[in-house]
Amino acid sequence: ISDYVLASYGTGAIMAVPAHDTRDWEFAKKFGIDIIPVLEGGDVTKEAYTEDGKHINSDFLNGMGKQEAIDTMIAWLEEHKCGKKQINYRLREWIFARQRYWGEPIPVVHYEDHDEVLPMEELPLTLPELEDYAPSKSGESPLNKAVDWLNYKGGKRETSTMPGSAGSSWYYMRYIDPKNKEAIGDKKLLEHWLPVDLYIGGSEHAVGHLLYSRFWNNYLYDKGVLGTKEPFQKLCHQGMILGSNGEKMSKSRGNVINPDDIVRDYGADTLRIYEMFMGPLEASKPWSESGVDGSRKWLDRVYRLIAESGKIVKENDHSLDKVYHATVKKVTNDIETLGFNTAISQMMIFVNECYKAETVYEEYAKGFVKLLSVFAPHLGEEMWQVVLKQEDTIAYADWPTYDESVLVESEVEIIAQVNGKLRGKFLIAAGSNEDALKEEAMKLPNVQAQIEGKTICKIIVIKGRVVNIVVK
Repeated sequence: ISDYVLASYGTGAIMAVPAHDTRDWEFAKKFGIDIIPVLEGGDVTKEAYTEDGKHINSDFLNGMGKQEAIDTMIAWLEEHKCGKKQINYRLREWIFARQRYWGEPIPVVHYEDHDEVLPMEELPLTLPELEDYAPSKSGESPLNKAVDWLNYKGGKRETSTMPGSAGSSWYYMRYIDPKNKEAIGDKKLLEHWLPVDLYIGGSEHAVGHLLYSRFWNNYLYDKGVLGTKEPFQKLCHQGMILGSNGEKMSKSRGNVINPDDIVRDYGADTLRIYEMFMGPLEASKPWSESGVDGSRKWLDRVYRLIAESGKIVKENDHSLDKVYHATVKKVTNDIETLGFNTAISQMMIFVNECYKAETVYEEYAKGFVKLLSVFAPHLGEEMWQVVLKQEDTIAYADWPTYDESVLVESEVEIIAQVNGKLRGKFLIAAGSNEDALKEEAMKLPNVQAQIEGKTICKIIVIKGRVVNIVVK
């Protein structure tokens, strides 16, 4: 049992959720314990189901998702005075040693009766060159073979190296001044660039990486090495790309997609466009082969428009003014808010309007290619230099701007309702007052038919959108 129970976890009490925890599932299988699912989804006879789902076998929590069940359970405990909601903060224990050659060496020397950290003048400690980097059969680090390096002033050096998560806890600091041999980085540069503006990562990084980045950053701040206490200003957890069956990708499920295959068959830009168009950045989304194919066809359509349609002209006939400026505005704003899927959707709208138009103003074509190049850099650069004959790389081109005055509506479409049901629509000058809106709504034949012989109780106007006539 001691192979499975972690006395250091939580309060040390034994908890088991064999249907929904891999470790508990293995324990239950080994010792013949019943595995009763409490969440719908998966086949717990084959493996633990670790995703969210509706609760089952859970009494009054049945039918609820994970978070709703947690909130309901806490409310029940508080109502029955069995407990109360409380947030506990605890730094998870970090297994810091690795029995391998690759990794930062730990600058500690072991003596018979004590350990010592190497003095500053002997840092950084560098790894010795070895003829054989493989670990020994006994599991010892390959550094044990470097006898001359291992023995140090009557003691022995630590042969474990640090895990990859050690370097990943502070790499963003080193990027700022990577060749500095005197410090992590020049203080002025660190103060200028830190904290990091935006960190995007998977939610599984929250403990394994981000927690320790804050730990290191706070420590270095306390020591006066850094001038900023927090490492990141903004954090966004991106959703997971699921298999086409909606389950987490894994070899055992046979639903893994190799991105190299997609790049080979469709191109890297197609992969980029598809993954960003799948849905909101923070949502988990199932993979779709037809979606990839659709993204490639759209990029082909874009290329035909710019390179082969013959529509690109020097003169502006103003037919695309509104949709172009609306596209620049929306894509610009959506990039700032990480709404990449809706930015691509707006670019699709622009391309559709271009195909309907007789000509496409060359400056609008250039502006559109700039927008697209952020999402499809290879195709964007190709169209910029080869098709549109621009000399410098698109990476240094000015970002397109939009004219807000072009987007002001001269007319708006108003919905006319009777008792909340749609009975017609009409166009009216933007900014028209309520009386004018009511008057136009009452003129609609379908509205007149619905209110004939009835008493009008009130007319509700939502300016610029709806007129609702309430009758009885």
